Amino acid sequence: MDFNRIQEKLNVLADAAKYDVSCASSGSDRANKDKGLGNASKMGICHSYTEDGRCVSLLKILLTNHCIFDCAYCVTRKSNDVKRAAFKIQEVVDLTINFYRRNYIEGLFLSSGIFKNADYTMERLIAVAKKLRLEENFNGYIHLKSIPDASDELMYEAGLYADRLSVNIEIPTISGLKLLAPDKKHEDFTKPMLKVKNELIRFKNEHKVIKSTPKYAPAGQSTQMIVGATGETDKDIMYSATYYYKQYNMKRVYYSGYVPVAEDNRLPSIGSQVPMLRENRLYQTDWLLRFYGFAVNELLNNDHPNLDIDVDPKLSWALRNMHHFPVDVNHADKRMLARIPGMGMRSVEKILNARRFRKLNWDHLKKIGVALNRAKYFMICDSRNWERKDLDAEKIKGMILQQSTGKFRNQYSTQLSLFN
Repeated sequence: MDFNRIQEKLNVLADAAKYDVSCASSGSDRANKDKGLGNASKMGICHSYTEDGRCVSLLKILLTNHCIFDCAYCVTRKSNDVKRAAFKIQEVVDLTINFYRRNYIEGLFLSSGIFKNADYTMERLIAVAKKLRLEENFNGYIHLKSIPDASDELMYEAGLYADRLSVNIEIPTISGLKLLAPDKKHEDFTKPMLKVKNELIRFKNEHKVIKSTPKYAPAGQSTQMIVGATGETDKDIMYSATYYYKQYNMKRVYYSGYVPVAEDNRLPSIGSQVPMLRENRLYQTDWLLRFYGFAVNELLNNDHPNLDIDVDPKLSWALRNMHHFPVDVNHADKRMLARIPGMGMRSVEKILNARRFRKLNWDHLKKIGVALNRAKYFMICDSRNWERKDLDAEKIKGMILQQSTGKFRNQYSTQLSLFN
């Protein structure tokens, strides 16, 4: 292997891959077998390597940054003046194995620009995973990026060797996609999503009867949306995300703040700022929808199409719905406990268990781990003191913001880069 040539390719193709955030690897439990290399734990592994010493896990690269499409938001667009490179299939296999043996990584995240056509590109991605599994006996985590409009046959084969598959929808709405990627059609993205969903269902049903049924994408599928490249509201983004969760059984939807990578009059002018705080609010909303029992129209609707940047979405909802509060933590059901700002699901479970034995007061709640600096305005317990008193929503919001150290805002004021 020509080290200098491979190093040059790695620099180009690892840097091009940094814009794809949908590379989480939890959910797979591919065990080591036949004295092979590595294993993928369902407890999850780290996602990237940073220069400041944070843990490395996935080798995250593009197979190539050549692309036949000219999507306005993409760094690999064919009209963009960037250095191009492409790995050979065996080069990616060798890099993965060598990095793994040096304990640099625990798996591979492989995406690609589209060259020639979708099926040709998908065949090469699958060839890498197939060689790793069958020739190198590699049992570590593999995440393959599904190529839009790839055939059903290839999507099936990809799931036999990869732990997770993902196809990035990129732009949340069909109108935005037509504006920024006119060469692509919405169904090009949803077709492979539907195939993966159906194969996952089929595997689950067959595995109940035939235990030896080959695993199919055990960590499921995910997708990514770019935030801020078009004029979509937070409502548009989260309604789209909810649709993909329900329609295609997504494991995760990722949100990526738009990074200006090329000049185009169809793109917004945001200078050097990336909407990282907005991205974070969307992730918080996503969490509330998946784990806290909220419906998307409770958090975002025609009256409130965008999230409050100043406070998290649960607190924002509570301030708009003060008629639900205060909640009595000694009598409220699980659903209402989970809607108290500053109350996590772990704390909810602890409260439900603890109150079977005694009534809970402020000291008990503090020991349980409730964030009382926010929660105290929205609940009562076995105490005469109630912090809300006669405060209205605006006063409560002001007091909570005043108590904030401001670290959160500073943390997300600029994008943190994992690359030079």
